[in-house]
Amino acid sequence: MSSANVEPRDAEPRTGLSPRQRSQRSRAIQYAILVVIVLVAAFTADWGQIATVFFKPSLIKSAFESGLPTAFLKTIEYTIGAFVIGLLGGTLLALMRLSSVGPYRWIATVYIEFFRGLPAIVVFVAFSLLPLAFANLVIPFDPYGTVWSALGIVSAAYMAEVIRAGIQAVPKGQLEAARSLGMPLGLATRKIVLPQAFRIVLPPLANDLILLVKDSSLVFIIGTSAGDFELTGFGRDLANTESNLTPLVTAGFCYLIITLPLGLLVRRLEAKAARAR
Repeated sequence: MSSANVEPRDAEPRTGLSPRQRSQRSRAIQYAILVVIVLVAAFTADWGQIATVFFKPSLIKSAFESGLPTAFLKTIEYTIGAFVIGLLGGTLLALMRLSSVGPYRWIATVYIEFFRGLPAIVVFVAFSLLPLAFANLVIPFDPYGTVWSALGIVSAAYMAEVIRAGIQAVPKGQLEAARSLGMPLGLATRKIVLPQAFRIVLPPLANDLILLVKDSSLVFIIGTSAGDFELTGFGRDLANTESNLTPLVTAGFCYLIITLPLGLLVRRLEAKAARAR
């Protein structure tokens, strides 16, 4: 083909926008839509009514005086107890899932799939009905025992998969080196594998902790007394009494006081893990 028949590529004039210009225009349109939505909401909302229903100062003060700090502490206590049970149970299930013994693997698999497939509220209801099925059953430290068990059983199923992935991420050479030095399998797992696995899975475990904080709101299912209310139970009870949503909104902000620092911790752990890789 002779060069005379080839037309220069720049000879054809460019039409339309470049990809960068299209992206900028799309972003500008989205910002404009958001601004319009915010302005419409700002000028059409009845801010006085919103403040009265959701942010009434006298009810915020009343909530703190009526026991909101106690409900805040109850939420933390329920969450920490359930997290410890979930972590211990999840570690055991993860080791059973990775075991070379078939029945261990089958039991762990059935447990994990069963409780991951059930809504947590169903487990809470089941626990609340256990005394009807077993007349002589006494759950120790009730209501803590009931809450910790119900939340811990569900969270163990999720944590087991997280911990199993962490164990599998540890190079096999680490365990083989320990065994070659004469270290028993159990000791090598406890001293060599598990510490590295938990370092790997810290961010997802922190995420599970955040979920547990929110799942603790299911405590109302078991019908605790007012003195054992966590944040949601306390806020709902006071909101019903006052016919106003301010106590419930105040309880919601208390959840954020717990979960936002945990979310920040998760991001920092993930960034640290990314730098380590």
